[in-house]
Amino acid sequence: MTPPDAEALYAQLRTRVQALLDAEPATRLVGIATGGAWIAERLHADLKQAGACGVVSSVMHRDDFARRGLASSVQTQLPFDVNGADVLLIDDVLYTGRTLRAVLNELFDHGRPQRVRLAVLVDRGGRELPIEPQLCVATVDVPAGQSLELARDDSGRLRFVLEAIAP
Repeated sequence: MTPPDAEALYAQLRTRVQALLDAEPATRLVGIATGGAWIAERLHADLKQAGACGVVSSVMHRDDFARRGLASSVQTQLPFDVNGADVLLIDDVLYTGRTLRAVLNELFDHGRPQRVRLAVLVDRGGRELPIEPQLCVATVDVPAGQSLELARDDSGRLRFVLEAIAP
């Protein structure tokens, strides 16, 4: 399998998020660490949004915390009042939905948003929880035993890579 073109998918997502923001300008962009945060930061800059976008980490609410531990040093940063906010969560790849469940728990630790929606570059299927994106650019079949990871180079250019999952 050849990984999808992350830059082309980003361009499509940017267009769709711009349309959403045109209709609902109070929507706040919040990226899910790490790949979703990269996308949210870039969208925020490209779409010339005021203030700063948010970043939310799933680390403290993961159901596999005992096995993974503090796998990420990224901390949740929400530079706005979550109470009553219209939040668009942004992620790179949606798979089982377990990261999203942990992210929602973390988000609600900071307040009670009016609405939360989800935008992703890629949905790879395999859901274990009833979570679906409102904006999804591509659906991709990833072979068993592999994961689809977003990478970013020093210039900010995005690309997807396939990685073998360690047993």
